[in-house]
Amino acid sequence: MKLRRSLVILLVWALCLGLVPVYGSAKADDFDYNRAKLLGYILQRYLNSHNFSHKKLDDGLSRNAFALYLKQLDSQKRFLLKEDVDKLKAYSDKIDDEINTAKIDLPEISSGILSRRIVHIRTMVNDILSGDFDFSKDESFETDPEKLDFGKTEAELKERWRKTIKYQVLAKYLNLLEDKDAKTGAEAGAKIQEDLLKTAREKIRKGYEESFARMMNEKKSEMYDRLFSAVARAFDPHTNYMPPVSKEDFDISMRGSLEGIGALLRDEDGYVKVESVMPGGPAARQGQLLAGDTILKVGEGKNEPVEIVDMALKDAVRLIRGKKGSEVRLTIKRKGSAQLVIPIVRGLIQLEDTFAKGTALKEEKGGRTFGYLKLPSFYRDFQGYKSNGNGRSSTEDMKKELKKLEAENINGLILDLRNNGGGALEDAVNIAGLFLKEGPVVQIKSASGGINVLSDTNPATIYDGPLVVLVNEFSASASEILAGALQDYGRAVIIGGAHTHGKGTVQMVVDLDSGLSYEGMDKYKPFGALLLTIQKFYRVNGGSTQYRGVVPDIILPDPLKGLKTGEQYLEYALPWDTVAPVPYQKWQLSHIDIAALKAKSSARVQSNPEFRNLVKEGEKISEKQENTLQSLNITVVRKEREEVQKLWGKEGKMSHGYVKTDAKKPSDASLTAVEKDKLWDDELRKDPYVRESMAVLTDMLIAKPGPSMN
Repeated sequence: MKLRRSLVILLVWALCLGLVPVYGSAKADDFDYNRAKLLGYILQRYLNSHNFSHKKLDDGLSRNAFALYLKQLDSQKRFLLKEDVDKLKAYSDKIDDEINTAKIDLPEISSGILSRRIVHIRTMVNDILSGDFDFSKDESFETDPEKLDFGKTEAELKERWRKTIKYQVLAKYLNLLEDKDAKTGAEAGAKIQEDLLKTAREKIRKGYEESFARMMNEKKSEMYDRLFSAVARAFDPHTNYMPPVSKEDFDISMRGSLEGIGALLRDEDGYVKVESVMPGGPAARQGQLLAGDTILKVGEGKNEPVEIVDMALKDAVRLIRGKKGSEVRLTIKRKGSAQLVIPIVRGLIQLEDTFAKGTALKEEKGGRTFGYLKLPSFYRDFQGYKSNGNGRSSTEDMKKELKKLEAENINGLILDLRNNGGGALEDAVNIAGLFLKEGPVVQIKSASGGINVLSDTNPATIYDGPLVVLVNEFSASASEILAGALQDYGRAVIIGGAHTHGKGTVQMVVDLDSGLSYEGMDKYKPFGALLLTIQKFYRVNGGSTQYRGVVPDIILPDPLKGLKTGEQYLEYALPWDTVAPVPYQKWQLSHIDIAALKAKSSARVQSNPEFRNLVKEGEKISEKQENTLQSLNITVVRKEREEVQKLWGKEGKMSHGYVKTDAKKPSDASLTAVEKDKLWDDELRKDPYVRESMAVLTDMLIAKPGPSMN
């Protein structure tokens, strides 16, 4: 049954159940309880019938939805007391009953409790900010809300707020102090400068006043949207309800794109998280913002930053977007790290940085030439192909780049899929065909259980020489399909961290207004949209790319391993499983002894000082992630800030591509094409992962035939 037809039937059922009374008109901002009841009914029928997981909105799923809802309500556990949560827990396994019976009380009850707490906390915060802080005292507080329970008493809650505010004032004071030092050129002493401390207090006070006012002005419809979002996400992390918004914000919700900085964002339990950094965008050019980062504050240039925790995503987006050439400063929290301020100059995506690009790299010793191909995403101009058949695609660009490299008489090829978040599935299949003879590439399973196999039908190849594929934990979706197929066929050696991202599902946007043609229903529009998981990817060997991702043949040290990025770390992620393999012919032109390649690579890595340093930095990140206690001693905090800047800041080594090189990047708009190419070539030669890939290709060329890859 088609989804459009299903919605019409659902609507008729809803009318028969009496959920929708007589007609009337309501203002856009007015809340209509009957609309909420109908929306809840439509959502649960869609989710029960069409979600790939086949979960049902029952007591078990209600409990999961309640846990997500509670996180959205008070993500940092700084408002509700345990007695409040205990009252709300009476609804934890009744969300399904409330939606099915069209008597949805939880949003209003929880909102009433939260509103009363906000009023009380507002006074509490002002009292704390009026008191004194001893920054020489050795005390700390827990920064990970997952390790905290809700406060049992108001005194306990106040102590939690005292420590939180003390740290915020201290951090703000140090920011002001650093700015002053930068202007005067003098280094401040240990003595607290009272004028800066007073300014820090007032800035924190103002920020909280704005935050409390925003929370108190929440619309009633937003209370229900929060519940519906939690219900959808309990099915899987990529299924979500998106409430109706303006056309501009609707496009942001659908694409998640920000023209201002070039990043994809998502809302997660009241936090704005970076889903991915777009190739060629300002954030990618700046180099510090990572997928998985949590954005805490947004500042316009040197203006005071605005806290966006618990702010609606559309409102946070408005703060981040801005005029081309202006600067936005993002205060981010990264797992295993203290807060970091990232300045990004807003601008447009530089298209040349989003396209496939190749170059020839000469061996320092041996005289061999290796091709290097960077594929930032699997792009395709669908509109161009639809209108005249001449749209640009990653497949056609890859063909051109491969032919250029073949003219250089390359001895081997590195295909770099690091940080490639996916894109057009058609291009993943077609690009696999550039390296393989005809055969299946990926299996797609629908929610109904049917399996469709997508194959390369062209027996010709563009390149049939030695091939290495570079991946990392940000290689997702179509990248995993391509890497998995080349690995299954024994066509390439996959090199990277412990695993790729593990995003092996397909989502479809369902416009909930489609098909609502029953007389009188216009008064309830718009209903918004549902992002629904409908399919799952499987490799030709039968294993899914979901959850586990692709495990490389050669695993190199990964300094970002401690960040725990990937599908397996998301709540309610769909599990890894298998389907029957499909017949396919292994690559016959070469036989690679993977065990021998791994042994040689391991020996090189252990003796390589760059990799040893990356291992140490990774250990620091992992250690910091486990130790989530934050000191409130000014001396300790200063030292921590220095370490963060060394590790993640402009002077440090870590960046989106792991290794930070020169301040000027190949993507800088001010450079000529020749200068960009030279800088890019220099950057690649400094990249230890690229150099190790060249060494593996050399091993492949000189190795005696061994057992086939498996």
